[in-house]
Amino acid sequence: MELETETFATDFGTMETDFAEEAMPTFADEPMVPAAEVTPNLDVIMNIPVTMQVVLGSTVMPVANLMKLGRGAVVKLDTNITDPVDLIVNGRIVARGEVVVLENEEQRFGITLTEIVSPTARQPRSKTSAN
Repeated sequence: MELETETFATDFGTMETDFAEEAMPTFADEPMVPAAEVTPNLDVIMNIPVTMQVVLGSTVMPVANLMKLGRGAVVKLDTNITDPVDLIVNGRIVARGEVVVLENEEQRFGITLTEIVSPTARQPRSKTSAN
């Protein structure tokens, strides 16, 4: 069985154009506005909610061990109590810090920031970083 195909070709070199050079905008002629005079409306983005998490640690275990867990079970994490914890915003590590007990609320924890991760070094937190 033989298939027939048709090929359409256009010679773009012979096409006429109506583009006038003066119709194209040139930004070099635009006056430069100093950055201090540009006032972005930050109120628009300041109210966007973000998800923030503090990750104490992680672990890997077989499903069989997971199924045996019950009330009062202790799960050993891959971090020590003195290790810094990751502060994650929308899935990216943005800072690290130490866990603290809040002075006025003994039943609540907080985090004291010890390191801000530079924007160029912010990577998504690996879901497989547990040992």
